[in-house]
Amino acid sequence: MQIDSDILSEIFKTVIFTSEERQMVAAKFQKVQLKKGAVLLSAHESVNYQYYTFDGCLRTFFIDPSGKEHTLQFAINDWWISDYTAFFSASKSILYIECIQDATLYKISKMDMEELFTQIPQLETFFRKKMEGAFASFQKRILSNLSQSAAERYVSFIKTYPNIEQIVKNYHIASYLGITTESLSRIRKEISQN
Repeated sequence: MQIDSDILSEIFKTVIFTSEERQMVAAKFQKVQLKKGAVLLSAHESVNYQYYTFDGCLRTFFIDPSGKEHTLQFAINDWWISDYTAFFSASKSILYIECIQDATLYKISKMDMEELFTQIPQLETFFRKKMEGAFASFQKRILSNLSQSAAERYVSFIKTYPNIEQIVKNYHIASYLGITTESLSRIRKEISQN
């Protein structure tokens, strides 16, 4: 099933396609509908796709040996999501991806991406820039976890994901910040009093 022209324009805002290129790209994407609670990816699976989030909300998380969840990313409108380590290295996944709000995604396989890169070089530039931005974001997040207080990390989180608190559970936010739900409640209370 090909995706329509409006969806392609949404996904590739900065790319101008010829009509032939548009058809080639549309043929490579598949629509995926997920309900809240659905698991898109589990640990130890092959990762063949990356996903564009058209609407809804997903989260990527890791479960450590003690069973504790660590949230790495939320994916909201216009974000891409996958277990990128497994996707790019052809290894098994170590992450889980769950749907936390009904979502519409568009997926593309690594093989189809590579084929499009050779046919439409501007797509390789588009994805390179997306990966550069994602790499910079992850580096900033690592630095903030090393150098910022939990309250500062919470403020950064709210700037990165505005209005997400109405969608996700407190323990997901606490997991993303690396704190307990009790600490999150205390931080919110302190911020509301200032």
